Amino acid sequence: MDLRIFTEPQQGASYDTLLTVAKAAEDLGFDAFFRSDHYLKMGDGSGLPGPTDAWITLAGLARETRRIKLGTLVTPVTFRLPGPLAISVAQVDAMAGAGRVELGLGTGWFAAEHTAYGIPFPDKRFDLLEEQLQIVTGLWNTPDGETYSFKGEHYTLSDAPALPKPVTKPHPPIIIGGGGPKRTPRLAAQYASEFNTSFRTFDESERLFGTVRDAVAANGRTPDSMTYSAALTVCVGRDEAEIVKRAAVIGKDPAALRENGLGGTPSEVVDKIGRYAAIGAQRLYLQVMDLSDLDHLELIASQVMGQL
Repeated sequence: MDLRIFTEPQQGASYDTLLTVAKAAEDLGFDAFFRSDHYLKMGDGSGLPGPTDAWITLAGLARETRRIKLGTLVTPVTFRLPGPLAISVAQVDAMAGAGRVELGLGTGWFAAEHTAYGIPFPDKRFDLLEEQLQIVTGLWNTPDGETYSFKGEHYTLSDAPALPKPVTKPHPPIIIGGGGPKRTPRLAAQYASEFNTSFRTFDESERLFGTVRDAVAANGRTPDSMTYSAALTVCVGRDEAEIVKRAAVIGKDPAALRENGLGGTPSEVVDKIGRYAAIGAQRLYLQVMDLSDLDHLELIASQVMGQL
């Protein structure tokens, strides 16, 4: 089971804070450092010092880390045009070195951040997602010396040189998630190397994994060609007092974290991870909300990851 650190910088985090957490995650042996791609805070709090751009952040981290994988969970198709997105991800891939950068791509859902920053928020975002997946992979897979063209309902590309090429071959892994019963599994089976369920119940994750497995088989892929993952809020304490304290800092109920997240003592969390492994999850994204609490990461690395 891979354990990945997943952050929500829109709630308030500078680049320097993210760098500190990413380096700590790397030094402690976590598989990856991921971040959300949002421009507006959610819920209570000031959100200071303000949002950071996901791919600019990852470009910086690519040069200041050595081993840890880097990516988004997930980049909304509303934020970036597919051609420039393909260029940005390929460049960060080169800056990091082969095998370290992954692209999570989704429809986007948070209307308020679009309104706040003047970003269009169309109704047919799933159609945008499908076309962006076609274009980004099409550009990356175009042979050297050839051009790429595309004409869809939302995007048109004419004789793009399809450069730069990613250094990761055939291209950086693509992560798709969501709960749609038909289109999401189909797109995951067609384009993704990983399917993710974010903040869903255990039973929902089990059902969605099964739906995607069926789509993978229908697409003619081997079962082991798809990785299955889940994202869950993490809150681990050595004892009940520490659990309650950490939960209070992030405004969560310890009982709810135990039920729907990864909350509890190290042994409780290890047991919960075992349940996810039993339904086929190979990777968990640990949503860390208090980025100042590096002792939390150390505890997870030594007493949770150390038992897996």
